[in-house]
Amino acid sequence: MADKRDYYEVLGVGRDVTDSELKKVYRQLARQCHPDLHPDDPSAEQRFKEITEAYEVLSNADKRKMYDQYGHAGLENGGMGGGAGFSDVSDILESIFGGMGMGSMFGGGSRAQNPNAPRQGKDLQTAITIDFMEACRGKSETINVQRMETCPDCHGSGSAGNAATEICPDCQGRGSVKVTQRTPFGMIASSKACPHCSGKGRIIKTPCQKCRGAGRIRVNKSINIDIPEGIADGMTMSARGMGDAGINGGPSGDLYININVRSHPMFDREGFDIHCDIPITYTQAVLGDEIVIPTIDGNEKYRISEGTQTGTVLRLRGKGVKRPNRSDRGDQYVRVYVEVPKGLNKKQKELLQEFESSLESKNYAKREGFFKKLKEVFGHEKEKGKA
Repeated sequence: MADKRDYYEVLGVGRDVTDSELKKVYRQLARQCHPDLHPDDPSAEQRFKEITEAYEVLSNADKRKMYDQYGHAGLENGGMGGGAGFSDVSDILESIFGGMGMGSMFGGGSRAQNPNAPRQGKDLQTAITIDFMEACRGKSETINVQRMETCPDCHGSGSAGNAATEICPDCQGRGSVKVTQRTPFGMIASSKACPHCSGKGRIIKTPCQKCRGAGRIRVNKSINIDIPEGIADGMTMSARGMGDAGINGGPSGDLYININVRSHPMFDREGFDIHCDIPITYTQAVLGDEIVIPTIDGNEKYRISEGTQTGTVLRLRGKGVKRPNRSDRGDQYVRVYVEVPKGLNKKQKELLQEFESSLESKNYAKREGFFKKLKEVFGHEKEKGKA
């Protein structure tokens, strides 16, 4: 018994775990570790047996009490099999794998689905990349996808012409056959796809040559989609019924299109708002001026006031991106910055110095306020620095 791990450690639970919590943990571990799901992992069966043994003990009140008091040694004479614990394990495993569509792995033959019942086709995914302005304004796009379509020759039956099909003699039309296999719990009956009819439940005597009896063929399909105004990078559109065609007359799946949007050299987008930076000249900032601002709809004229400072943000209401399924739009925010002139000649520098000399402290309100605060904070240190 010394080689066995602690049962609570095996299941990853504390000693105060409740019965309902214990069952939930076991269901998760059983789903992850069942050896049928890991045919290439030789350790999976041992791991599955270990967690099942731990659950069988801890889910039984008497055995858990004995284990808590004496450990593995307390179970040596009590045995591990039988009792309510094993029955509970079987019920849990059957509910798990029956729900996963694994047929009657644990004797749930009544849960097998009719192989000839209509089934919906698989959903498909693709991705396209569009320009920034196309995302803002919307556009029509043609995309190509590989999808399964109902065979036009046999109309999905898989049979050539009017050739009849017959019920599979091995599975009697069920699509699955029962087999018995040895497991950690003994011999258990399960089911698998019928090898004679490949799980279809019927035999096609003369298969359709175009689809080779599958009833569907893979084609390259061109699909037109309308990309709405305001779609954003990372969004997903859906095209209903454009996935794989259904089986046995079932509905088609859907096509999901992931949208990637290229960046723009001038605009940035945040939600439905547009942001950009605009340079203005020193003179425009001082005197004010009418400037031209680019928007996603074209150029807009805007008058900036005199004394405009670097970093001032202008708001153009309703010049952002349209909101889906609504008539209103976001705004555009324009941050202006003053471009300081460079490469001045001698005359320009003299004129600028003359202009500067004509100014008073009141012309620099922020600068005057800054030095006033500086004096209040540092007092004589500021005066000392001037000297």
